[in-house]
Amino acid sequence: MEFIDLKAQYRALKPEIDANIQAVLEAGQFIGGPYVKELERQLADYVGRKHCITCGNGTDALQAAYMALGVGEGDAVFCPDCTFIATVEPAYMLGATPVFCDVSMDSYNLDPESLERQIQAVLAEGKLTPKVVAAVDFLGNPCDYDAIGAICEKYGLILLEDAAQSMGASYKGKMCCSFGAVSTTSFFPAKTLGCYGDGGAIFTDDDALAGLLRSICVHGKGPGGKYDNIRVGLNSRLDNLQAAILLPKLKALGAYEIRDREAIASRYSAAFAGKFTLPPAPADGQHSWYQYTLLAEDTAQRDRMVSRLKEAGIPTNLYYPTPMHALPVFQALDQYGETFPNATAYCARTVSIPMHPYLEEAVQDEIVKAVLESL
Repeated sequence: MEFIDLKAQYRALKPEIDANIQAVLEAGQFIGGPYVKELERQLADYVGRKHCITCGNGTDALQAAYMALGVGEGDAVFCPDCTFIATVEPAYMLGATPVFCDVSMDSYNLDPESLERQIQAVLAEGKLTPKVVAAVDFLGNPCDYDAIGAICEKYGLILLEDAAQSMGASYKGKMCCSFGAVSTTSFFPAKTLGCYGDGGAIFTDDDALAGLLRSICVHGKGPGGKYDNIRVGLNSRLDNLQAAILLPKLKALGAYEIRDREAIASRYSAAFAGKFTLPPAPADGQHSWYQYTLLAEDTAQRDRMVSRLKEAGIPTNLYYPTPMHALPVFQALDQYGETFPNATAYCARTVSIPMHPYLEEAVQDEIVKAVLESL
């Protein structure tokens, strides 16, 4: 059994994907090209942004965004304690200091109260300048952008949306990737919109910022082209071949894949209600269901479930087993008195089971049966 069945998706989209790949091979245009331009246009339309700048991967998207926002030495970048390291890794490499905030157990997203406490603590200490809030739509669940946006406005911080897990999700009628001064996403193969390799994209409504991002992604090029280098940049471009693969996938995502993910999540939740803590779903938005994640009673119960499912040939994953503040690379950072009880509890109890839009009902029933037997 596949945790995320990319082969089933390929079978469903094979004619269009194959035709696009063949067209790229015959044209011999691999870096940039018509599919990249068309994908950027369609993505901008899909999420409701003025500009989409594709790049080499989701981490590059974040690095380019931090570079364009001027993040560097002496800056504080606030982010949730439950996320993948890529959210703040580029900011750290640029000399900024990550400041972690606890998450809300109602969403597993950045907790606005913890965020404000951490901002106030950094200001009181006076060593760092609060600069950016990196809000992560964790596992595809959109953040509370009303509350987080108000805090950013109150303290003069820049809001960056890390939507690496939430393509296809929405909050109060607005698609994820449309929040903040800039937003980023990843096209890693397992994502809700994934290519056959690496890829990423950056979104903004700011014309000047979009121009700067395009420059940064191609070695800091200037008006005269790639040999007119006016700044230090990256070598980060989405291949024409990957764009050609992503176009039919984007069409499927909007047409039925999010709908089918929602249906599977609903079946799971009906089966597990009262037995586990169910994944939170927004009352005023749409989850992308990048993952379906249960919280066990404790680590021991989780381990029993993982073991039972492994015996049944059913894969599981832990997103994520260690909170950011406890990662070895970040343990020396000042935590400003935060103890992260919610993030710590989440990481000790989380377990994800297979979730993708091509998961047949008979297989879903097999998974449910094994999970309940583990109790």
